[in-house]
Amino acid sequence: MMFNKQSYKFRQKELLKKVKSGLILLFGNEESPMNYTDNPYRFRQDSAFLYYFGLSRPGLIALLDVSVGEVTIYGDDFTIEDFVWMGKQPKVAELASLCGVEQTGSLSDLYKRITGAKQKKETLHFLPQYRHDNVLKLMDLTGFTSPQIKSDVSNELILAVVSQRNYKTDEEITEIEKGIDITVDMHVRAMRMVEPGMSELDVVVEIEKIARAAGGDISFPTIATINGQTLHNHYHGNTLENGQLFLLDCGAETPMGYAGDLSSTFPVGKTFSNIQKDIYSLVLNAHYASVDFLKPGIPFREAHRAACLTITKGLNDLGLMKGDAESAVNAGAHALFFPCGTGHMMGLDIHDMENLGEEFVGYDGEPKSTQFGLKSLRLSRKLEPGFVLTIEPGIYFIPELTDQWRAEGKFKEFLNYDEIDKFRNFGGIRNEENYLITAGGKRLLGTKKKPISIEEVEALRKS
Repeated sequence: MMFNKQSYKFRQKELLKKVKSGLILLFGNEESPMNYTDNPYRFRQDSAFLYYFGLSRPGLIALLDVSVGEVTIYGDDFTIEDFVWMGKQPKVAELASLCGVEQTGSLSDLYKRITGAKQKKETLHFLPQYRHDNVLKLMDLTGFTSPQIKSDVSNELILAVVSQRNYKTDEEITEIEKGIDITVDMHVRAMRMVEPGMSELDVVVEIEKIARAAGGDISFPTIATINGQTLHNHYHGNTLENGQLFLLDCGAETPMGYAGDLSSTFPVGKTFSNIQKDIYSLVLNAHYASVDFLKPGIPFREAHRAACLTITKGLNDLGLMKGDAESAVNAGAHALFFPCGTGHMMGLDIHDMENLGEEFVGYDGEPKSTQFGLKSLRLSRKLEPGFVLTIEPGIYFIPELTDQWRAEGKFKEFLNYDEIDKFRNFGGIRNEENYLITAGGKRLLGTKKKPISIEEVEALRKS
């Protein structure tokens, strides 16, 4: 599945305009062997390659010549021996025509082209590489060492790509909403099915079927756990018990590669306990305090700070924190409970373009904080129409972190450690939604609504 070829031609032309001179190399991905060559993991194309060409086929490399405005896709055609195992496959030229590219060549042709470019001392622009096989290809093509591949990435190209991909078009929004709607179905199914005595894996197996049945796959490894205090918990071996909270963070990826990313927290039993309701309500208050800040021109760090202040004031009311809330947030004391960021960009990647560098994607070149908690904020820059992002503040009771801070006597003026100790087995709570920044403010994405209020969640648990 692809967009209309005119969309890809426009993206390619815009990229050629944004880079001043030289050659742009964009690597597609190869198959990634699981335990031997013919037994690979599910193939996932590089997101930048998908954005500009839409071709989900291994072994392709694109070269854009800025001086003449020419785009070429290189790759080797499959042979009759491949057809025996794979069925008949289209030629590279046939695939290229689908995204408006007229020039194609073999991989050996690419090597000759790059050799000539080196002799002419033409500038080669390439993005940071996260697959080792593409690092090796780039080393062969350029003669660079591995450290040079890391140091000589093109910031000019990174900024050009970010300046396009950060702003989602209407057709992209439609595709993202497909992923979000499937993700809502996954969450609703989990809320309906969870019962004491189940394993976490029972839930994972059931909801991931929904993503696969829609023709795509999951957009990241599913987090489905009674230990919600571990932010990225991918262990699914626990048995669910009445009285526990279940945190689900999952997403569906559409056949075109666009992601949904939602989180829910709900009781393993039919209802929340009173203290669970208190903490859950506080997380929701922080959630909507952040949402209220979403509009063009507002730095996202202000939306994050709103969540931090709301959490701090609420924990003061519950007796877990004390002192001036502004001072506590400035010092970073709230990070004992909220050691991560409120949201991130989303699109073809759930953390959109994370491999290109958060300082470019989420910070617009501004330096990141080094403070614990705040340094994990992936998005800080001023918001602009077309940005798609997540809102997902949370409260987490992490015994190991609490023990370390208490032993160090850290933030004693803000933290009531004796009260906090009573929550050692509480776990964690977060809810996550996906928003589009519009010219007039923001819009919650998805045509289906994920239950989020206590009343909505409990009603579904009892249905």
